[in-house]
Amino acid sequence: MKIVLIITGLNTGGAEMMLLKLLERIDRHRFEPYVISLSGEGEIGPRIRALGITVEALGMRPGRPSPFAFISLVRRLRALRPDAVHTWMYHADLLGGIAARMARIKAVGWGIHHNNLSPQLNKRSTLMVVTVCAWLSGLLPVRIQCCSESSRQVHARFGYDLDKLSVIPNGFDLSHFYPNAVAREVIRTELALPSHTLLVGLIGRYDPQKNHAGFFQAAARLHAKMPGVHFVLAGKGIDEHNIEMMEQIKRAGVVSVIHLLSIRKDIPRLMAALDVLASSSDGEAFPNVLGEAMACGVPCVVTDVGDSASIVGDTGRVVAPGDMAGLAAEIEELLMLSVEARHALGEKARARVAEHFHIEQVVRRYESFYVELAKQGEKRSCAV
Repeated sequence: MKIVLIITGLNTGGAEMMLLKLLERIDRHRFEPYVISLSGEGEIGPRIRALGITVEALGMRPGRPSPFAFISLVRRLRALRPDAVHTWMYHADLLGGIAARMARIKAVGWGIHHNNLSPQLNKRSTLMVVTVCAWLSGLLPVRIQCCSESSRQVHARFGYDLDKLSVIPNGFDLSHFYPNAVAREVIRTELALPSHTLLVGLIGRYDPQKNHAGFFQAAARLHAKMPGVHFVLAGKGIDEHNIEMMEQIKRAGVVSVIHLLSIRKDIPRLMAALDVLASSSDGEAFPNVLGEAMACGVPCVVTDVGDSASIVGDTGRVVAPGDMAGLAAEIEELLMLSVEARHALGEKARARVAEHFHIEQVVRRYESFYVELAKQGEKRSCAV
């Protein structure tokens, strides 16, 4: 089967990384993938091409759809004549879905990797695209894949065709993310910290939905009780050049215990070095960082947004969105556990990932999704 995967862009992000993990493991004897980015190749494009998979970037600028690029997309789809088209994220859903139909491709599946549609946390242009997608969801796609159950429910309430919505969660490679005692020593040495230092991490790009300001408030509360704890942050925009974030850190009074590591290439090692991973987010669908930390045997304290609570289950702690006092208290509780008790909780977390979110299981579900997509596309063609 020839599958064309159309994605809004290929910069590092949760959806983009899931696409890469899928393409690294998809059965190439059964499926021939072809990737089209509406914008650029980003950091992920070259990694996909290194797998021997064609990547084409149309060069659209954010917020400025190009009619010439769109026409090029339609022509490429007509030339490729894929068995199915799978779009990833809202703009790709809309433009890729229309282009596929113009290219007379019936087997179109949309991919949703977002959860919170609050006007306060999303651009007006994005919400306009989502609204149009909701209107067209009964016409353009034959199936709509969501990365989380909460995302499925949110989009059903927003007006998406409920009968077409299904869930395939993100998956994690347990051979890539695993407990690593050496990593603990290496990261503490890098940060010039004693080997016994307790580390709390927040891994993710600087974004309003991630609520970094709230995390620093929680860090301040914890610092007042446990001054020896340090806090490690990494991701795009997580550096001293981020003036807004630096002001948040200064106001919280935790400059001396905060480590800003920007974009890292060694996330598995960084995750394995943590004692607790925190998520202070106001909005998430299926946060990859939770599965990655849990696979490394690191318990998590999260806000109850998206599927965070169901991912963590009984292996971590959950607080209400915005409850940073509660977040600090739950992190403190985990840090006060004995080393043995915290490790036992981490082992339970890793076992949960293995049972519910193993990458091989998830890839098989995507493959079944593509087979079903093609079959439904054929039925739609016959009906026409």
